[in-house]
Amino acid sequence: MSAGTVRAPAPFIVGVGRSGTTLLRLMLDAHPELAIPPETVFVPELIAAGDAGGDPEGLIDFLRSTRRWPDLQIGDAEMLERFRSLPTLAGGDAARAMFTLYAEQRGKERWGDKTPKYSLHMRELEAALPEARFVHLLRDGRDVALSRARMVTGRGDPPPPATRVARRWKRRIGEARDLSREVAHYLEVRYEDLVVDTEPTLRRVCEFIELDWDPRMLEYHSHASERLEEMQRALPAKGEDRDPVSAGQRMQVHALASEPPKRSRVAAWKTEMDDSERAGFERVAGDLLAELGYEVGAPPGGR
Repeated sequence: MSAGTVRAPAPFIVGVGRSGTTLLRLMLDAHPELAIPPETVFVPELIAAGDAGGDPEGLIDFLRSTRRWPDLQIGDAEMLERFRSLPTLAGGDAARAMFTLYAEQRGKERWGDKTPKYSLHMRELEAALPEARFVHLLRDGRDVALSRARMVTGRGDPPPPATRVARRWKRRIGEARDLSREVAHYLEVRYEDLVVDTEPTLRRVCEFIELDWDPRMLEYHSHASERLEEMQRALPAKGEDRDPVSAGQRMQVHALASEPPKRSRVAAWKTEMDDSERAGFERVAGDLLAELGYEVGAPPGGR
């Protein structure tokens, strides 16, 4: 492909974990032209390996060493053949080849990614993949804290204090916004708008990534379970001090993704969050909540 070739924009859905990135992934993935895999996590490292002069066999060895590569359900031999066919094997070429093959295997022409923590890697991703367009999904941090508490409790762990979640939520959003000034294409979307005003919000995202509107995106939940089956396997432990994540635990985390958007997911903190936890969260991150347009200082109404 010549240097002047214009590639179709590739959406990268980013944000703080538990902000609805899987929901947006499934909506866009329901478009007949676009395929978005489960979280990859390893793409910045794949790019670095390619830029360091990695050969096709070495890149396959790297992919096989990652926890998430099997989720893409691409055969090693097929990926190796694709790497070998590339005229150059710089990091961006390798990553693009992987995503393109993933899309082709699902009968689609375009690809994207959904990995929340890539909000911290936007510069290097854009440098390697100029077609990247970053969609930063924002959600009320108090609902993020509730969602995270449910997730870790389901794994048998105690939920983190709301103040800790607040510090991380505020820091991650601030870091992403700082980095956004250094990339060419960046869009902020509120989770609440995606749930309450789904079609207008999705249309705005489609315009940003130059994707024609298709109403099948609104019926994403009809095939969500099938798409999530890619993650129906245990995830190996991350480090010696962590336990593996079972297939059941992984699926439970995304249980609501197979249902249509529910307004009850918006501002659940008003009825489900302990008053002291809410006050602690607002004490740490109330300024950012207010800046993003969220209600702050509501009268006590939780448990």
